[in-house]
Amino acid sequence: MGQPKRKQSKQRTRIRRAANKFELPQVSKDPTDGTFFMPHRVNPSNGMYRGRQVISVKV
Repeated sequence: MGQPKRKQSKQRTRIRRAANKFELPQVSKDPTDGTFFMPHRVNPSNGMYRGRQVISVKV
């Protein structure tokens, strides 16, 4: 198995690790009832998508 020719610097190691950091999911706020949901998806609490009712939700 190959071996590295030079020691990897601390900066290079930190740059590589920073690329894998955890990011919180982005959420949108519904203007009708104020619930939060994932953007570009149907709001599961009321069944609305882009101002239209696309699925019926039982309350």
